[in-house]
Amino acid sequence: MLNPTQILLIAVVSVLTVILAIIGIQIFYILREGRRSIEKVNKMLDDVGSITSSVAKPIINLSSSISSFSGITGLLSWIFKKKNKEGKEDE
Repeated sequence: MLNPTQILLIAVVSVLTVILAIIGIQIFYILREGRRSIEKVNKMLDDVGSITSSVAKPIINLSSSISSFSGITGLLSWIFKKKNKEGKEDE
């Protein structure tokens, strides 16, 4: 027959087994929710990357247009200065 110590020990082990099983299930749910959150953050970062690249392309084009325009204005100012110098030398 079982004495009271053995019965108490079996009860404690059974309760601890049930508690640890419940904790394990809860940890599984927490990790699954964390995985879903990380997937959502990853998707948001991918969207932000595509948005920034689509915004950067027009800015790069505008920058190259402005630098081309500044090059043309520099060339025109150089031509006009040269004409002014030639005009002053003729006088």
